[in-house]
Amino acid sequence: MAYVAVKGGEAAIQNAEALLQAKRRGDAALPELSIAQIKQQMQLAVNRVMAEGSLSDPDLAALAIKQSWGDLVEAAFLLRAYRTTLPRLYYSQPLDTSQMHLKRRISAIFKDVPGGQKLGPTFDYVHRLLDFKLAAENNTFVAPEHHGSDENTGNGNGKVLDPSSLSPPIQRHCSTPRITDLLEQEGLLQPEIAAAAAAPFDLTRQSLTTPTGRDARLQNLARADEGFLLAMAYSTQRGYGTNHPFAGEIRMGEVEVVICPEELGFEVAIATVTITEVQMVNQFKGNQATPPQFTRGYGLTFGYNERKAMSMALVDRALRAKELGEAIDGPAQDEEFVLFHSDNIEAQGFVQHLKLPHYIDFQAELNLIRTLRHEHDAQGIQGDGEDKEEREDGGEQNLEFKRQLN
Repeated sequence: MAYVAVKGGEAAIQNAEALLQAKRRGDAALPELSIAQIKQQMQLAVNRVMAEGSLSDPDLAALAIKQSWGDLVEAAFLLRAYRTTLPRLYYSQPLDTSQMHLKRRISAIFKDVPGGQKLGPTFDYVHRLLDFKLAAENNTFVAPEHHGSDENTGNGNGKVLDPSSLSPPIQRHCSTPRITDLLEQEGLLQPEIAAAAAAPFDLTRQSLTTPTGRDARLQNLARADEGFLLAMAYSTQRGYGTNHPFAGEIRMGEVEVVICPEELGFEVAIATVTITEVQMVNQFKGNQATPPQFTRGYGLTFGYNERKAMSMALVDRALRAKELGEAIDGPAQDEEFVLFHSDNIEAQGFVQHLKLPHYIDFQAELNLIRTLRHEHDAQGIQGDGEDKEEREDGGEQNLEFKRQLN
């Protein structure tokens, strides 16, 4: 019987997988969704999967989205699992985001900033209404070409060209000053502490423990679930924290990845990656050692992933409460709570494992509940008997009392 059960279970699992593949493909009369289509037309989904999967590779992220039937958390799981199989050949140098080839750069604290504001592609200024024109086939859209002063103003004036000519982008490296650097020069913003000589914490090779340093926290937040971070960030704005944030600078663009091989002895640029960087500016009352000034929260993610980077920056600042001597009165300020519940890969594993067989465990619980109910019922019967005797004794005492009165 055991052999039949095992074979039957194996066949059922194989059939379930075949059914999944058929459902994922959908109507065979429709063209199959290609990896190139997902990569080009679902870029925000690809960017989220790369960030939470902790691997910058649009092709693999698009493949994971297709394989996961559009489930982005499952896709991140697939990408991170694949990442663990890759050898680590080199460590890159820290990314120099001041040399970013900017596609978007805005600040909410100054209108006129050195280098100008660049709106870039964004939903911020469009109506949240369904565009039924997109339901038609063969839609063609063109992007404006920026040149001259329009490069940084985001005015949208200029020639129109075929979008295909925009890829690969023209690589121009120009240093655009950060808004936070201007505040720091005036002494109004707390300077960032220089990194120690020791190697930074490596979340992929070291177990996370609390309390921990900011380097480990930022690594954790960089690949945390966007929805979780968004909820934590929102909680700080609703009073579960003492910070009032301002978007100091939000920038998105491409930066070079540079390595310095020991066998060469000099730096080599091996690739460019698209990233989103956010610096939030927050009030700080100061203390005996530190005058009143602004502090910052920092967020950086793969791809165009603005909401995630903003949420990361807000939560990073909230988690600095202990460091800055602030009261910890909200969940977003609780380091252990945030860091150990933010990883959607780990979270989905704990939640979804409940769907797997738990027959033995449940039988033990079932026997325990039956035993407890039996004991409860037995105590109830005993209690009813004692109550009946008390009622009878009380009735006889009342009759005797009435006789004495008469």
